Amino acid sequence: MVEQQAAVLSPETLIDEFKKNGVTHIITIPDSETNYLYELMLKQDWLDVVPVSREGEGPSTALGLNVAGKTPVVLVQNTGMLESGDSIRGMALDAGFPLVMVVGYRGWTRRGKTPDTAAVYTEPFLHAMGLNYYFVERNSDAPRISEAFSEAQETRRPVVVLIGDEYHGWNR
Repeated sequence: MVEQQAAVLSPETLIDEFKKNGVTHIITIPDSETNYLYELMLKQDWLDVVPVSREGEGPSTALGLNVAGKTPVVLVQNTGMLESGDSIRGMALDAGFPLVMVVGYRGWTRRGKTPDTAAVYTEPFLHAMGLNYYFVERNSDAPRISEAFSEAQETRRPVVVLIGDEYHGWNR
């Protein structure tokens, strides 16, 4: 049982990392995969959740919050990150501001080939955009989230945290 728990990334772990890194706003599109995390984020009195209608609005919303002195995070699935390509380029890369994007790695599997092209294109997209990323799959990987925040601040560029667990255990 302990081994099984260690292999899970809990939403509480993400909330703890957000708080530790001074996150003020989460920009997201709520979905069934992240429902428990979404509900947990809404309960935090120090955190504002900003829903957007399309993932491509995430980086521009984050830029506005950053200019206002806030610390936003864009939380989307890899499909949403792909849809956000031009916004990431124009708002995050060209504007040169620190941004952490937490991206669900939909379709990723450590068990071999995947028929889901969202997973197939995720890392090539990140490489093409010149975005560094940290892979997080379980609670013990959580320090990588803080590393991503540090790198984003140092480089004044977006950094991605890839959630490789398909949000296992989050939809309670």
